[in-house]
Amino acid sequence: MSKIFDPKVDNKIQDFNDQIRAAADRLFALIDQFSQTRVLVVGDLTLDEFLTGQVERISREAPVLILRHEHTRQIPGGGANAVYNFAKLGAQVKVVGLVGKDIQGEAMARIFSEAGIDISGMLLDPYRPTVTKTRISGHARQSVTQQIVRVDRKSDDPADPDLQLQLAEFIKTQLHQDSPDLQAVICSDYGDGVLNPAVIEAVLSSRLIREIPIIVDTQKDLHRFAGATLFTPNLPEAELAVGYRIKDAQTLTQAGQDLLALTQAEKMLITRGEEGMTLFDRDGTESHIPAFNRTDVFDVTGAGDTVVAALTLALCCGASFWEAAVLGNLAASIVVRVFGTATTNTSELKAALHNFLEEGI
Repeated sequence: MSKIFDPKVDNKIQDFNDQIRAAADRLFALIDQFSQTRVLVVGDLTLDEFLTGQVERISREAPVLILRHEHTRQIPGGGANAVYNFAKLGAQVKVVGLVGKDIQGEAMARIFSEAGIDISGMLLDPYRPTVTKTRISGHARQSVTQQIVRVDRKSDDPADPDLQLQLAEFIKTQLHQDSPDLQAVICSDYGDGVLNPAVIEAVLSSRLIREIPIIVDTQKDLHRFAGATLFTPNLPEAELAVGYRIKDAQTLTQAGQDLLALTQAEKMLITRGEEGMTLFDRDGTESHIPAFNRTDVFDVTGAGDTVVAALTLALCCGASFWEAAVLGNLAASIVVRVFGTATTNTSELKAALHNFLEEGI
């Protein structure tokens, strides 16, 4: 699509740089308040496993490699990565979701507990496994490690109806009485069944109980969450929702307004990779925020979860939607420099902002 920001033809980049410098003290103050926030994250929880070994030889049993196992790393993925991002940015987080009665579910509980995440809303599903993506990588001696195969464990069956109702009741309880200081509800929908109609209804009912933002990050069917505060689709997700290609500034504007009409949201944030992101308001206003990092991009996996976490925490601290989007964009510029699913923290966020003030875009 045509570039909204192009320093060769206009001065919009310089104007943006000036805006950030003028707002710098405010942005630093918002970051310092992240540790005072309390959020509820409802999501599809995935465990990402990385098994690495050295290639020894070709097997006599089949034409496949034999690896001598070296190490296994387990990190939160999918909606669990969203949860983990909030915790790493300093928030007090309560998670709502499902894991299986298996060692992967135990690993998820351990990782969350070690990060200080409240797992009282993480229920055990006796009928389905913990969604797990296992990446097996190998290397010859003193050579680059490469992924050989990925093994996914998941069930396409819907969650048990009783579990769905338990999740919904837990959410309602948190909103009504158990968490009076709750500041936001986040839905991280990866299509694995936690965000079913009963759970979505329970989340949306929070708007009738208290004025806290509901932030939705879903890959498809945005209309299911109609009435939420803010949606954060990426470009392919936005195109899927509106049914046409977003190829230039005009179709981007049209898509933003069509998505607002579809979802009845207050704001719509379309993230567009190296083109940054665009924030749309119901009054027709749109704000373009360029990418803070266009060159050192190694892996965008999970960057959307980082955007949602930093953005939501900023809103909890009283930021405007523009200020929140700026901090979300800045946080994403950090994690895309790292291979694999990654998180950031407030120290890195402040360092990135300091660096921007010195160098600009």
